[in-house]
Amino acid sequence: MTMANWFLLFLLGTIWGGSFLFAKLAVAEIPPLVLVFLRVLIAGVALHIVLRLRGISFPLSPGLIVSFLVMGLLNNAVPFSLLFWGQTEISAGLASILNATTPIFTFVIAAVLLQQEAVQFHRAAGVVLGIAGVALMLLPNLTGAGHDPLWAQLACLGAALSYGLAAAYAKRFKDLPPIISATGQLTGSSLIMLPIAVLSSGTWAVTSVSLEVWANVLALGLVATAAAYLIYFRVLADAGATDASLVTLIVPATAILFGAIVLDECLTGFQIGGLGLLLLGLLVLDGRILRRLGLA
Repeated sequence: MTMANWFLLFLLGTIWGGSFLFAKLAVAEIPPLVLVFLRVLIAGVALHIVLRLRGISFPLSPGLIVSFLVMGLLNNAVPFSLLFWGQTEISAGLASILNATTPIFTFVIAAVLLQQEAVQFHRAAGVVLGIAGVALMLLPNLTGAGHDPLWAQLACLGAALSYGLAAAYAKRFKDLPPIISATGQLTGSSLIMLPIAVLSSGTWAVTSVSLEVWANVLALGLVATAAAYLIYFRVLADAGATDASLVTLIVPATAILFGAIVLDECLTGFQIGGLGLLLLGLLVLDGRILRRLGLA
């Protein structure tokens, strides 16, 4: 990890943290499923333009098209829909914390269900800590004392689960240039979300949306999706998947900060405690700190 890579990693964490703020502001005026379509369409068009400028041909073989549709469903359409739906009721910071469980779901799916990875003790311990953190965050709602709807929190966890499934499915794209994979899945998710957005729009009208919200929509599509993918794949190529995964620890912190500054959001004691357990679980799951301490 060079200084340039660290800079890109923190920039990416800031952008993806900001995406929860952009979404929270946008779902106030745009139906969640319509917002998902706008996000993936804008990002997909932007990446197609990048491909054209770089002189890269977009593959159109039937097998790849089906794979792009599946990847678009798992990595964009389903998780974006669940996150935006959840954010109609819960804060940007809490949504980002719940979404940070993605590496836990990814490991459970890859190692336990699909047996693509070895089950090591520190990884299992990280999963247990992460689950304990989530349980602590959900505890007030499970006991009837919380104010954040349980369904909205479960929707964000469902998004993390979908990301985990997408990570396992993405292994079939290992021989494709990353920008092709990103463009393909965004194209696939745009095709999936088009009829869904039309059917779910109801009485919503484009003219009812303020300029401020349209700015947030553009930020979601161009910055938090298209540009973020390009940055992520740059870090992935230069530093590897393990170092790139550190962005997971940065996103909740920036989302909470933006939520507090812009939306005056705050976390409960249970949510702060759950966040601490979750971040500890992610560090244990990653294993680097344990190896430096001679514990793994």
